[in-house]
Amino acid sequence: MRFSLSAALAALLFTLAATASATAPPNEDGYDLWLRYRPLDKSAQASVQAQARSIVLPGAATPTTQAALDELQKGLGGLLGRAPAPATRIADGALLLATPARLPELNSNASPLRAELAALGNEGYLLRQTRVQGYNVTLIAANSDIGLLYGTYAWLRDIGTGAKLEASSAPTLQLRLLNHWDNLNRTVERGYSGQSIWDWWALPDIKDQRYTDYARANASLGINGTVLNNVNSKPEVLTAPFIAKAAAIADVLRPYGIKVYLSARWSTPLELKETSTADPLSPEVQAWWKRKADEIYKTIPDFGGFVVKANSEGQPGPQDYHRTHADGANMLAAALAPHKGIVMWRAFVYAPKGTHIGEDRAKQGFDEFKPLDGQFAPNVLVQVKNGAIDFQPREPFHPLFGALKTPVMMEFQITKEYLGFSTDMAYLGTMFEETLQADTMTAAGGRTVAKTLSGIAGVSNIGTDRNWAGSHFDQANWYAFGRMAWNQQAKAKDVAAEWAALTFGADQRVVAPIVKMMMESRETVVNYMTPLGLHHIMGTGHHHGPAPWVDNLERPDWNPVYYHRAGRDGIGFDRTAKGSNALAQYAPEFARQYSDPKTTPEQFLLWFHHLPWDYKMRSGRTLWAELLAHYDKGLADARSLHDQWVALKPLIDARRYTEEEQRLTRQMANALLWRDACIAYFQSVSGLPLPAGVKAPAHSLEYYKSLTFPYAPGHW
Repeated sequence: MRFSLSAALAALLFTLAATASATAPPNEDGYDLWLRYRPLDKSAQASVQAQARSIVLPGAATPTTQAALDELQKGLGGLLGRAPAPATRIADGALLLATPARLPELNSNASPLRAELAALGNEGYLLRQTRVQGYNVTLIAANSDIGLLYGTYAWLRDIGTGAKLEASSAPTLQLRLLNHWDNLNRTVERGYSGQSIWDWWALPDIKDQRYTDYARANASLGINGTVLNNVNSKPEVLTAPFIAKAAAIADVLRPYGIKVYLSARWSTPLELKETSTADPLSPEVQAWWKRKADEIYKTIPDFGGFVVKANSEGQPGPQDYHRTHADGANMLAAALAPHKGIVMWRAFVYAPKGTHIGEDRAKQGFDEFKPLDGQFAPNVLVQVKNGAIDFQPREPFHPLFGALKTPVMMEFQITKEYLGFSTDMAYLGTMFEETLQADTMTAAGGRTVAKTLSGIAGVSNIGTDRNWAGSHFDQANWYAFGRMAWNQQAKAKDVAAEWAALTFGADQRVVAPIVKMMMESRETVVNYMTPLGLHHIMGTGHHHGPAPWVDNLERPDWNPVYYHRAGRDGIGFDRTAKGSNALAQYAPEFARQYSDPKTTPEQFLLWFHHLPWDYKMRSGRTLWAELLAHYDKGLADARSLHDQWVALKPLIDARRYTEEEQRLTRQMANALLWRDACIAYFQSVSGLPLPAGVKAPAHSLEYYKSLTFPYAPGHW
């Protein structure tokens, strides 16, 4: 009986496999990102064909409108099997791209679209089924050519997702940038997807096609700036040969509305031996930077400006000369101002050895920048990480948001330095939304972090891997950043649904389960890494894997034990008035709520409070039991993510299915390592028995401590 059952099961599995192989989608390598343009079904094709029998652009094409026309040819060619013919005259069924300058009737008092279009600014767009010159047309309208390009991508996106082709949209922030932490030797700090896409050796003579595809992808999201090099910058990037290389990249990106920026090393003129100091108040230094700005703008007329990391993690800065951050930023701002360039001065100040020792590291950014508020030049933005520590799986928003009148720029990390690199699935749209919609409580009725911003930047996860991001699912984090940089009110779930439909096809049998996985994924990682507000307990240096036991590094705030403070008496960092009083940096209403553990959201409990192990949680469990329950849930949910993906196998192309299944299998192992190592360690310091039903770690604590990862990627 056993033999016949096995034989029958084998026959059934063979039949299912044969059926799946006959119907599975063709393999994809991920290079096309969300701009895949795979054929629509027949009914959808007929609908789109009726709206785009021809493509009409009144007036001569510019490089930007040519990019829009090229994208329409590529997109409709893929979606319909053939691209509509370009035409010079408007007719029924035309897809019409128009600005008021190209089609003056859009600006006439009689136009029903005049007021709406005027409200969209320079980058906004409008999509309409309407009548123009007596003809029924699909209209993509904007006030500028770049608006037409953004509208083109929006129209193609709506087709790909099945959305209603009636919309108007404009960005809420003018500065929407990617920050590449790319080095001149093509390594990428915290990069998990291959080498830098910028081939500095080959530039400026050889410009890879990938640069154009990079521009297309970013323009499709509305990203309008890119910082080409690492914030841990080298002086050579501001020499003439590298300026020429940057100019070559700028030439490729310009038609897509993307400006280039550079990270500037503070001591560049001194290190190049062209000045005797780097003091920002020195006339010779000021003159050097002015000449350098003139040189850059002569080569790159639309150069965006500088990002600066100064007096942080050993980087040079104005404090080396007993000057302030404002002194340093304003000196650079004065050099850039005649060219309308900006300075993005990072507030991640991680003090050098010998300073701020004994203080709460979370307080340092606020302590250094709040007193300087109002002293910065108008073209300076203070660029603030989403949280006060360092891109943790979960952090409360940085207290500088809502505290400064100086323009502030958000810095998110798209690359997953602390969330499992490009191995573990963690959709960051939920993190972006959580931070942007956090209430700073700085004004009556609340004031979200999003409303305090003048710009937004994301540390890139892009590399030379064929799929750009290492993992196919990590493409979604680039996508989500771009969409939420354009509209900070966008919902992570809606963005996930868009990305899934564009990346895997609009079949809801695929889209709905993938969205469910994505929306669960980041919380899964938080649970098996840093639940209940724990933070910075990763392996030191490379930040891979658990290391809550590390306590032997030369600075207290380099050690994970500094952040969790676990002992026989309890666990957590006390940031109330009884502890570091970091809560005093937030608005009074926020501080009042979070000063009491009973009114502190449990997801931030151990961030703000040191509590005894027997503290009673809202679940009725003790803190000790609750902590272990979160670790168990994280592992269970990691296994669930894998199982959910396996269930989709017949509907996903074999290549992408296999590549992600391997990562999800690895993620289960990572989650188990985190769960077991953290339970073993926290049990050793708490001295408490495991609650009933909690499985003991597979190995001893000494085993977990012995694990090393000397060649972990992204750490140079």
